[in-house]
Amino acid sequence: MAEARSGPTVGQIVLGLRLRDLRERAGCSFGDAAAALSVNTTTVRRMEKAEVGLKPLYVKALLERYDVPAAEAESFLHLVEEANRPGWWHRFRDVLPDWFSLYVSLEGEASLIRAYEPHCVPGLLQTEDYARVLLRTGFPNAPQKEIERRVALRMERQELLSRQRAPLLWAVVEEQVLRRRVGEPSVMRGQIDRLIEATALPNVTLQIMPFSAGPHPGMFGPFQLFRFEIPELPDIIYAESLTGAVYHDERPDTVAYLEVLDRLGAQAAPVHDTEAILGAIRKEL
Repeated sequence: MAEARSGPTVGQIVLGLRLRDLRERAGCSFGDAAAALSVNTTTVRRMEKAEVGLKPLYVKALLERYDVPAAEAESFLHLVEEANRPGWWHRFRDVLPDWFSLYVSLEGEASLIRAYEPHCVPGLLQTEDYARVLLRTGFPNAPQKEIERRVALRMERQELLSRQRAPLLWAVVEEQVLRRRVGEPSVMRGQIDRLIEATALPNVTLQIMPFSAGPHPGMFGPFQLFRFEIPELPDIIYAESLTGAVYHDERPDTVAYLEVLDRLGAQAAPVHDTEAILGAIRKEL
């Protein structure tokens, strides 16, 4: 998966993969599928990769070309309608970059989220005050109303940790994240209190990478791994830059990142030490 477009939803990604499987099972080439739609082969390829929206009329024509039974086709088209509905985050489209909307969709569908964060507390564990300072720093010229919209988006994302069938979150955070001053001391005290509370959640695992651990394989930058219960979806890696993001889903890439995560977990302080480490830093503030 290349650099993100105006973020497809997870549903659109899954249906694109299913269209590919149906085409291959029908023995159709890209050319055969394109002829059924009177389009070029690039359009079909982009549909299967969820790089363009799934138009119901196009999908219906493809299902007919692939000899999909009527009842199955009807069910598929219903899924297309559902996948094309805007997610809850569409309400924040005024402050949500196109390349990040896919992230929010993946985050909401993941059964496991693993993260390495060398710079700041993971967004799913930030307090409002901490997030507000970070966002003000990142968008120094934005009006306060926009900053508050961004804070609200981040807080609403966090609701997934307390929902039914919440994902497992396993994050490795650098010690420097906890010692870097973000706002007034009260902001950091509140943030560390929030992390201590999070360690008690059954679906949250937090490890601290102490200064004393020395060099480690994750020092190239922050990233997240998403894993899903949806059979068609492979693991997906998200890596962010200043102006965009890259999503990796090729197995050699995801395996490489997974190995780094495993090595980070082994090198970081044990999970049972996390609360004590946080408490010690909290006393210094």
